[in-house]
Amino acid sequence: MERKNAEIVIIEDEEDILELLEYHLGKEGYDVTGFLSADNVERFMEEESPALLIVDRNLPGVEGSEFVASMREIGYDTPVIFLTAKDKESELEEGFKRGGDDYITKPFNTKELLLRVEALLRRSGVKQSDKLRYRDLILDNQSRELYIDKRKIDLTNLEYRLLYTFVKNAQQTLQRDFLRDEVWGDDSDHFHDKTINVAINRLKKKIDPFGEKGYFVPIWGVGYKLG
Repeated sequence: MERKNAEIVIIEDEEDILELLEYHLGKEGYDVTGFLSADNVERFMEEESPALLIVDRNLPGVEGSEFVASMREIGYDTPVIFLTAKDKESELEEGFKRGGDDYITKPFNTKELLLRVEALLRRSGVKQSDKLRYRDLILDNQSRELYIDKRKIDLTNLEYRLLYTFVKNAQQTLQRDFLRDEVWGDDSDHFHDKTINVAINRLKKKIDPFGEKGYFVPIWGVGYKLG
């Protein structure tokens, strides 16, 4: 049976922060739904069962911790992380008393937030999925399969390792030596200068046969990065 990704709801009225959180959590393999206010969240939760809420306290219409307190009264026990500029001791205490499970103050460190999300999900018994997402790519690391728009794409083991390495390091320039060691490993004794080019071109033909998506960006004299 396929394991479903842990679903996370973010309520954050600053669009740039919301997009940043959606990107980083999505990259870690979570299913993410973002809201700019709390208006439609209760309706969403009636139909879905998210594993975690990340809630800003300074929301339009209703203060974030008041919204969480009202959800707790209804009976929702979904874990909540408050992400907010309210950092006074009395405000932290208020957040926890109204149903928060963890509290991160702005400005925040993205890596710390991801670790706290993972820890809270672990404590609440939610196991992180083996799936990794990037744009329209979904890599299932348990079955080592790739899906694009729910359609399975057949890859060789080497092609899967190559794509997985790029997705795990999205937006970073990967040097040829790094790719050789990560993907080819012990087989790199038979490695030639053009091996990476050939492998990437074969992979591109499978995941982007019409050359429209620009997944791989060559960095002259260095290597490649995922676009």
